[in-house]
Amino acid sequence: MTQPTRIVIATRGSALALWQAEHTKARLIAVAPGLEVVLNVIKTSGDRIQDVPLSQVGGKGLFVKEIEQALVDGSADLAVHSMKDVPPELASGLTLCAVSTREDPRDALCTLGATLATLPQGARVGTASLRRQCQLLARRPDLTISMLRGNVPTRVRKLDDGEFDAVVLAAAGLRRLGLGDRITETLDPAICLPAVAQGVLGLETRAGDTAVIELTRAALHDPIEERRVIAERAFLAHMGGSCQTPLAAHATYAGGQLALAALCGTPDGARILRSQVSGAPDDAAALGVAAADALLAQGAGEIVAACNAAAGRP
Repeated sequence: MTQPTRIVIATRGSALALWQAEHTKARLIAVAPGLEVVLNVIKTSGDRIQDVPLSQVGGKGLFVKEIEQALVDGSADLAVHSMKDVPPELASGLTLCAVSTREDPRDALCTLGATLATLPQGARVGTASLRRQCQLLARRPDLTISMLRGNVPTRVRKLDDGEFDAVVLAAAGLRRLGLGDRITETLDPAICLPAVAQGVLGLETRAGDTAVIELTRAALHDPIEERRVIAERAFLAHMGGSCQTPLAAHATYAGGQLALAALCGTPDGARILRSQVSGAPDDAAALGVAAADALLAQGAGEIVAACNAAAGRP
């Protein structure tokens, strides 16, 4: 296979997205010295729409579609995503060619000193995630959850400016940007189960571009992480929930087995359903389906239908 001499990476322009693209660039050059790597910075719909919750305008897929279009039209050869932003279905003709080893997958509470347990009654907590909202309210129904949009530094600055008593962000993003010292409390998955593929970088390219696929897999791919991500994404796809439904799934690997914890809840945190399945890594997709079926058997379909109806979806 002829190794490419030049690769164009499509990326968003946020500080975290650029960190991810530069990290990927360095890993590519490490395995292919002399390779020219160029960044194509794209402003996505998710970046442009900042005044409403993503769940009301199309969800995290809004951070992906313009970047995928750059792959389709040939203005980029490779896309670097936060894997949690990638919808279960990719654009036609595209494939996920590699996933990175996962950074800390947990959610992080950032405050000016308080923990989740010691936040004052009625404290204002910023997050754009219904998944986080659901689980936080299940623990602290007195909290006031308010919409928080913007890139990572902007969200932290809103805390410092007094707009919120606390903000909740992915620990991975904070650490990658050198902001790990702003984490007051890292939330145990038993308190706040992470989003599907949180902390993982996903690399996407055209399905037939074998040279790029092989190079990216050599540079960055983690095969065990791939099985974890497959299980989590299979759960998400089988649930059939919209971005209006609080859903979470987190797979771990130990002793040659995958264990997948999954959750579906109501936005107000009044009802949370959980499932746990385990099995061989080769059965990752089936495990994701089994975790979803276990929740659906508990009545998760009613939650999904109610959330879709509230959002005006069929």
